[in-house]
Amino acid sequence: MSVAENQAAAGRGSARAVAIVSSLGRFLVVAVTTYLGLLAVTFFIGRVIPIDPVLAVLGDRAPTAVVERTRREMGLDLPWIEQFYLYVKAALRGDFGTSVLTTNPVMSDIRRVFPATIELATLGTFIGAVIGVPLGVLAAVKRGSLIDQVARIVGLIGYSVPIFWLGLLGLVLFYAKLQWIAFPARLDVVYEYTFTPITGFYLLDAAIQGQWDVFYDAWRHIVLPAALLGYLSLAYISRMTRSFMLNELAQEYIVAARAKGLSERRIIWGHALRNAAVPMVTVIALSYANLLEGSVLTETVFSWPGIGLYITNSLQNADMNAVLGGTIAIGSVFIAINLFSDLLYRLLDPRTKTG
Repeated sequence: MSVAENQAAAGRGSARAVAIVSSLGRFLVVAVTTYLGLLAVTFFIGRVIPIDPVLAVLGDRAPTAVVERTRREMGLDLPWIEQFYLYVKAALRGDFGTSVLTTNPVMSDIRRVFPATIELATLGTFIGAVIGVPLGVLAAVKRGSLIDQVARIVGLIGYSVPIFWLGLLGLVLFYAKLQWIAFPARLDVVYEYTFTPITGFYLLDAAIQGQWDVFYDAWRHIVLPAALLGYLSLAYISRMTRSFMLNELAQEYIVAARAKGLSERRIIWGHALRNAAVPMVTVIALSYANLLEGSVLTETVFSWPGIGLYITNSLQNADMNAVLGGTIAIGSVFIAINLFSDLLYRLLDPRTKTG
């Protein structure tokens, strides 16, 4: 290789390294800015709502001197900019205060309840992706046919019908009438004190420990709420899959593949879906994030002890440390999933590597 070629190769390598560092820099700036924005919003909400955090801790009948001393100890007598600085500093340490309702550190409560929400949302997303992607593909391939109309109606109902109404209807049908599922909870009372979770994901923990009776009981509790969340995910994923596939099927490379005599199955599943899979990664990730943050009503209806029910109970008891801590936890996960999906999209799609 000549000196000129070596210099050219070194220049390309240097330019690629600069592009990677620049991309990572922008990624970190977006992540930090978004998280600070989340903290600013939760801080503002905590200061404008008509709930005094001091009285929430001490009660309405606390002496005035005690109230004022506690207010100073909590830093609520400081200017807002100083309060926000202390708030951000504590949040970065994972310190969201103590829950008035449980008397535990909020972060400890979040570690206890969040696995239940993750397990529910993960199973729901899996159901939505496994059914939604093939349904969207078939709807695009059979555009205007009966299956396309069915897919669009399924998606419309999923977007339109409130999740709590579907949950109540499902309980009446599958629990009260058919008795196919267990009552609203995460586990039967008989197993609450005999089963020891390892990771907090009951299905996984029961399988690891070989407690198949617990696994079956946990499955009977989770299957309906997960199916309902899966239906919401399915509606979104199938609609977006159909849109992406219609775009891919209209591309010139599809026409060229058909002209070469490739089978329709190979064209659809081997070429069109492969290219549509890149943006679908982002869609599925966003669906997962939406289920994590939007499972509050589902957890309330099914008495599912996840972070959504935790926040709801805390809000009803004016436990603002728990409410804001839970909100920040969900928001942080949502931000992380969004940023991860964006990064994964950039890695998988070669067209974004030039930007």
